Amino acid sequence: MQDMKQTPSAVVIGDVVGSRTAADRAGLHERLVAVLAEMNTAWAPVAPLTVTAGDEFQGTFADVGSALSASLHLRLALLPAIDVRQGIGWGPVAVLAEAPRVEDGPGWWTARAAIEAVKADATRSGTRSARTRYALAPEVLGPDAAPVNAALLARDHLVGRLSDRSLSVLRGLLAGSTQHELARVEGISASAVSQRVRNDGLGVVLAMDEELRGIR
Repeated sequence: MQDMKQTPSAVVIGDVVGSRTAADRAGLHERLVAVLAEMNTAWAPVAPLTVTAGDEFQGTFADVGSALSASLHLRLALLPAIDVRQGIGWGPVAVLAEAPRVEDGPGWWTARAAIEAVKADATRSGTRSARTRYALAPEVLGPDAAPVNAALLARDHLVGRLSDRSLSVLRGLLAGSTQHELARVEGISASAVSQRVRNDGLGVVLAMDEELRGIR
């Protein structure tokens, strides 16, 4: 094994919620692969997001903020038909092989612990909407987990309550479209878009994404 890198990485491990009961597992897999490819083009992670086994995927980002923001964009790209859980771990990573790339180390172990923790969160009535969790490897300097996870709980709750149209509006806003542009695309009035931004918490999700993306 190579020596662990001195600079930690943000590892993402995810899986599809309820995939075993999906009526079209082949279609689900095809959609997941396509979205991961789009994410890799848009975000250029250190190690590309790839499907590993069954409904699970993983990848590595250079910093926590990028991983947190990418996790939102990935979930939104799949909703409402497919939902995902994601664990994000910050810690040292060892590259065991380059072709294909194989990684190991505390960053990976911590991401695995994070996704197991969010699975547990989702079994409790008060945090049933939880889909994303962040963890910091032991004895590693990095963003504190408690405030990040508080924000992720709120973000997941807001996103989980959105209608199909509000999800579409949120995706458009995150992509840089104006409310007037989205009104034309959605076939609704600009005031209706504005009401969704305000009443459905879309503006809050946008503000949270900006803050979380800036975490280093």
